[in-house]
Amino acid sequence: MIGLLRRLGRPSFGHDTMAGFVLGMQSVPSGLATGLLAGLNPLTGLYGYLVGTVSGALTTSSRFMAVQGTSAMAVLLVDVGVVHNSPHLGRALATLVLLTGAVMILAGVLRLGSLLRFVSNAVMVGFINAVGLTIMIGQLANFTGYAAHGANRVSQTADTVLHPGRLEPRTVVIGLATVALIVLLERTPLRGLGLVVAVAISSAAVPLLGWVQVATMSDLGVALGGLPGFELPLLRLAPVLIVPAVSIAFVGLIQGAGVAAAFPNPDGHIGDASGDFLGQGTSNVAVGLLGGMPVGGSMSASALNKSAGARSRWSFVFASVVMLAVLLVLSDVIGRVAMPALAGLLMVVGFRTISLGDLRSVWRTGPAQKIVMGVTFALTVVIPLQYAVLTGVALSVLLYVVNQSNQVVIRRRVRDEHGNLMEVDPPTMVPAHEVLTLQPYGSLFFAAAPVFEAALPAIDSASHGSVVLLRLRGRSDLGVTFIEVLRRYSHALQQVGSRLMIVSVGEKVLAELAATGGIDDIGDLSIYRERARVGSATERAQAEARAWVDARRDC
Repeated sequence: MIGLLRRLGRPSFGHDTMAGFVLGMQSVPSGLATGLLAGLNPLTGLYGYLVGTVSGALTTSSRFMAVQGTSAMAVLLVDVGVVHNSPHLGRALATLVLLTGAVMILAGVLRLGSLLRFVSNAVMVGFINAVGLTIMIGQLANFTGYAAHGANRVSQTADTVLHPGRLEPRTVVIGLATVALIVLLERTPLRGLGLVVAVAISSAAVPLLGWVQVATMSDLGVALGGLPGFELPLLRLAPVLIVPAVSIAFVGLIQGAGVAAAFPNPDGHIGDASGDFLGQGTSNVAVGLLGGMPVGGSMSASALNKSAGARSRWSFVFASVVMLAVLLVLSDVIGRVAMPALAGLLMVVGFRTISLGDLRSVWRTGPAQKIVMGVTFALTVVIPLQYAVLTGVALSVLLYVVNQSNQVVIRRRVRDEHGNLMEVDPPTMVPAHEVLTLQPYGSLFFAAAPVFEAALPAIDSASHGSVVLLRLRGRSDLGVTFIEVLRRYSHALQQVGSRLMIVSVGEKVLAELAATGGIDDIGDLSIYRERARVGSATERAQAEARAWVDARRDC
């Protein structure tokens, strides 16, 4: 208990209480809307907000990270049919959320925070913008009162557009009124609370106008009050829920990393990414056992909390208390929330998620980034999102590997007439009786090995009596494929009476050469260890190479 209180820090009751009240009140309609967006009982979204906010405050490394459900995670959940079609929906959802938490915790234990830098910005821009569009078209049924037909979101949207006469006009009016009120009220001193007031006004107008055609929360036929209930997972569903759990965890961690970078701790340092993984994973375990939907670092909630004056993690505790009070005391009010009002809220969220500036920036960076972003965007709209995001990441990694493997460059090191060290293009052919010092640049991994081999000066019968020096200073790993290229090149040089020397070799590379037989083929005397003084190993190798070449010049 003392450790938890220490982690929460010293509260600034005035600032933290106000921030907690604002965040808590805003989280009620947002949580309900997120649950609705996920295709679940809206209360699962609110439960996720309630439990995730307080548990995240106790476990994450970043002090100002609000751990709540996010629209991107909710949209992913829509396509998990195993959960939605289960006769034990609560337990199936608990299984998915617990698996999501387990994936996050495993990522934290293995210290995989650094791996997030390998996720292409093009993937995230394509995914997030497609999620914004998906949120909007996914709420058309609640926004218009017309349940469109179609095999996927695109066809359902087309069906709605092509049948305007089937829309329920009163429902549309409430939805549009909510959007307008949110936009207007957020520009007043209400700010974040403007969203709450907008939903409340629109929902209150429904009974006042006698518009019984407009659906409300109570029309869903679910219990709207009380505390979250304990849910046990269905372990038999675990194998089929692994892929969606990994996808949801991945998106949650990416968004959490963005929150950590945007809201550093009071000392100015960004929270430890792996520590945040553990915290978000622990929060999902708590949320899963208490019937909520998956949670992660929420940029919008973190921004609202900070702008409302939060000074410590206590603001999140106060926010959870506010949500709990609303659940226990105002359940009847929750039941009167109009469905198109929540849909209107989500329309605003979806629209604000789309960033034309980000789309333009990626589009201008080159064809590879265009392909990654375009494919990710298209797949996110058309196929289940858990597969779309993983496909986008895989494509991004593939294009990165291809790009890096094609950027290998070899330069020749020479000295000009003044003794200055210069780098020039190497000859296309190894000349006779010369010392050729080569410096490779770029990633020397397995996919780059063929490019590197093609860039090496060719060898023919006229290449006798020469030495090719290859500098590998700073290379910590070569791999079997690259070493095989060196072995072939060394053998080709030996066939014409020449020699390969490898210079500035580190201990790990030396061990790889020994383990693969590279030392036997190249020769122990032709391998020069890396030294502390830059250039000393190269100077020694060049001196011995010149002596070797001079001794064979007249042969």
